[in-house]
Amino acid sequence: MRKGENHVITTFELRVKEEDIDRLGHVNYNKYISYSEEALGDWYKKTENDWREMAERSFGTVVVNLNVSYIKEARLGEILNIVTTPLQLGTKSFVFKQEIYNEQEEKITEITKKFVMFDLSTRKGITVLDSIAMHFR
Repeated sequence: MRKGENHVITTFELRVKEEDIDRLGHVNYNKYISYSEEALGDWYKKTENDWREMAERSFGTVVVNLNVSYIKEARLGEILNIVTTPLQLGTKSFVFKQEIYNEQEEKITEITKKFVMFDLSTRKGITVLDSIAMHFR
C-alpha cells in the first residue's frame, strides 16, 4: 500500500489458476473482472472499510459503470499484480482505476469502475461515506 497525493493506492498479487483458463489457453475475459473484485476487496480492507460493517449500518455500493480494456493475454501460472487507484470522487459516486500487470511489468488490462453509495433500506443513492471519500481527496 502506498499513498498517492492524498489517496491510498494498493497492489494485490495473485497467481493464474487452471480454472481461470478458457479454451484458447489464456485467462477468460470474465476472470479479469473477478480479479479486479478481489483487488478492490483488498483496497477496502487496507483502508479499513469493511463491507460487512457497512451492510450492518445499511450502506453498500453499486456498480453503475464498468469499462475493461484487454491489452495482452495472461496464461496459466503467471503472477499478476493489480494496482487499485482512487480516481474520482463525486457527491454520491466514486471511480476506481485498476491496472493489471504481468510478471514482466507489462500492463495487460485496464479497468475503471464507477460506484454509487447506496442506502440498503431506502434503495437510493446517498452521499459517499467519509471513510471512503477521504481516500479520494
